[in-house]
This record gives sequence, C-alpha cells and structure tokens, in this order.
Amino acid sequence: MTSSRSSRQTRPPRAPVAADARRARWAVSLIFFLNGASFCAILPRYPQLVESIGLSNGSFGLAVGLGPIGGLAAGLLAAPLMARFGSARVAVAFQVVASTVHLLVYTSATWLWLAVALFLAAASDSITDVSMNAHGMRVERRYRRSILNSYHGWWSLGAVTGGILGSVCAQLEVPLWIQGLVGLVLFGSLALGSRRFLLTGHDSTERRPAALEAGLAAPSAASAAAPAAATEEAVVGETAGATSGAAGTSGADATAGTGATTAGGVTRASTLRGLLLIAALGLVLVFAGATEDAGNTWGALFMRDTFAATPFLAGLAFVALQGAQTVGRFLGDGVVDRLGDRRTARIGALLSGAGMAMALIFPHPATALIGFACAGWGIATLFPAAFRAADEMEGVPHGLGITVVGWFARIGFFVTPPIVGALADALTLRFALWLVPLYALGILVFAGVLSGRAAPATEAEAQS
Repeated sequence: MTSSRSSRQTRPPRAPVAADARRARWAVSLIFFLNGASFCAILPRYPQLVESIGLSNGSFGLAVGLGPIGGLAAGLLAAPLMARFGSARVAVAFQVVASTVHLLVYTSATWLWLAVALFLAAASDSITDVSMNAHGMRVERRYRRSILNSYHGWWSLGAVTGGILGSVCAQLEVPLWIQGLVGLVLFGSLALGSRRFLLTGHDSTERRPAALEAGLAAPSAASAAAPAAATEEAVVGETAGATSGAAGTSGADATAGTGATTAGGVTRASTLRGLLLIAALGLVLVFAGATEDAGNTWGALFMRDTFAATPFLAGLAFVALQGAQTVGRFLGDGVVDRLGDRRTARIGALLSGAGMAMALIFPHPATALIGFACAGWGIATLFPAAFRAADEMEGVPHGLGITVVGWFARIGFFVTPPIVGALADALTLRFALWLVPLYALGILVFAGVLSGRAAPATEAEAQS
C-alpha cells in the first residue's frame, strides 16, 4: 500500500500538450458530435415514417436491418481509403456524405426507398466511424493518456442533442423534409469547418516518436520511405500508463519482409492470434451494438405502443439511453484507468441486463426510461475499449484492427432489428426486448478479451 502510494506521489507531471494536438482534439470531438447528432435526429421520427409509409413492425425492422449491410459492405474500405487519403480527409468527407444521405431517409415514401436510404447511410457512417476513431487515436498518442472515451462521450452528447431535436420536431409536427434539409446544411458545414484543425501528416507519424521514447530503434530509412510498411509497424509502450495499460506490439514487420526469418515466423503466428482476438472483440461490439439498437430503433415505438406515449415522451426512450451513455463515456476514462476495460465492461453488462429486466417486469413509462438509461450506461465504454484494444493488437497492421472490429460491430445492427420486429409482430414488442438482457450475458462472456487494470504499467512508468 505504501509502495503504491509512493509511486503515485513520485510520478512526474504530465508533459504539456502541443497547441495543434489540443485543436485537433476539439476538431475530432466535433466530428464525433456531428456523427451522433445527424443520424440520431431521425430516430424519434421513426413512428411518423412507419405511419406515413404504412409499415408493420416486421417490415420496418427488415428495412432497418438491411441498412447495416451497407456498413458491412463499405466498412472494410476504410483502411485503404485512410492509407491513400489520410484519416482526417476521410472522416470529414464521409461525414458530409452521411448528412446528405440522411435527407433521403427523411423523405422516404416507400419501403424500398427507406431500405436503400438506410443502406447508404450505414455505408457512409461505417467509413466515418473508423476514420474518426483512427484520427482520434493519433491525438490520444500526442496526449500520452486516455482521451478516447471522451470522444465517444461527444458522440453520445451529439446523439442526445439530435434525439431531443427530433423529439421536439415530432411534437411540433415539423415536416420531415424540412428537418432533413436543415440538418444537412448545419451538420455538413460544421464538418467541413473542422478539417483545418485536424492533424497533418501520415497517420503513422505519432507511432515513431513513441518507439523512440520507449527506447526502441528508430525506423530504418527504407521503412521511412515506404508509408505502407511504416503503417504496419507496431511499437511497445506507445500508450504506457494510459487507459488499458496494454503494452504495444512487436517490432517485426512481416509485410515489408524485413527482419530475420525466425522473426517472420513469429510475426505470422502473432498475426493469426491477433486476428482471433479481434474477432472476439468484434463479438463484444455485436452485443453492444444490439443493445444500443434496442433504444435507437425500438425505444420510441415501445413507448408509443405499450404506454400510448406522446411523440415527445416516446422519443425520450432514446434520449435516456444516449444520455446515460454520454455520462458514462465522459466519466469512463477515469473509471477505466482504475478498474480496467475488462472489469468495467462486466459491471456495465450486469447493470444493463438488470435495468432492462426491471423495466420489462414492471412496465411503466418511468421504469422504461430507467431501463433504457441502464442499458446505455452499461455499454458506455465498450466501443472505445474494443477500438483501442484492436488498434494496439500485436501483429495486426495499423488501421486494420479497428476496421475489422468496426465491421463486426455492424453485424449487431444488421441481425437484431428483423429478429426484434418479427418477435414484436408474433408476440409483443415488450416480449421482444427481453433480448437485451441476453445481449448483456454475451458481453459478460466475451469481456475477458478486453484489457485489465493499467496499474502495473503505471507503476513501472513512475519508477522509470
């Protein structure tokens, strides 16, 4: 106990953060905010879309479920696009594309139109998602401490803002096309304005200084001249003492073909192991995404159908989930530093499952809002934790890990809406939402792949 306290007392103060990194942090946060606000403003209008098109729960769930196929199809394009154009340009460009496509969702007049619009929206969002997280981790490396949860907190804050705006517009009966057009102009222009404040240079720039600070050899002249090879270099200790306390990755570069033959064999083995762990991380996000979709897609319909709620009250189900998730993400960096990603995820899964179970056993508008809030708080840190672990995975090229994990995450958004819709038509939506406690059980099972406490790495850093 005394040794631990002494280590904390002797830890050197944080190094000052460069002005360009501070500006980039706010610019990335703005993109996260816009990404959440632009699409989530649509969600409280789903009941109006269902009514205007004349859809059943099953057909609506199928349209929503087909949308993420666009994310699955386009998500794997994020890595090559970032390699060619850089994460900053890709994030801004595809956020503008996403806001443009959202106007098509608002103006949907048929089931096919709605399904295609949601397909295109998910496709553009998947590329924005990966690229803004990749750029955010560039900034995090400049800070040398955890800030990734705060980015996702800004996404949730944007989602809450969008949800409130959508709920107000629904209550005031603002025409859908007007809401969509205003959103395109506002969100698109802000995204374009953020570009000048993002980091410049290659996306692997921050990895080389981390290697030097850890006492490793600097990249060779050959690898410095080859961006593709440099992108795949992994370094030890690039985020020492940060959120997960994960050590970095091996310095061997199998793709570039440099290094000894035995080192190449080790790299191939570590790459295979890394990809298997990334698949497990993806399953964590499958269940997290499915939980989030319960509030996004079905929250307003559940409130309306079960309690005959007004449009504004119905929209608060989504706001409750995203509002609690916002608080959980802004507080998440400190919690993860103390407990680690793994324990935080397991505690959150228990909270999510118990909260939704209570809401379904004791149905009332108040308990429903509490249940959705528990679900949002419970999954608050899962996306940042999985993205960080994937990006730091041993033997996996930079950019590929978060691309694959992000791709997996969209499976949850793809698979669950048709299942929930079919169960709602066959039974009730209240019965169908019992899937949410089952998602929490899945998170408990696969959370072991996340990082543990960062305390050992922090003590080592303090003693160095």
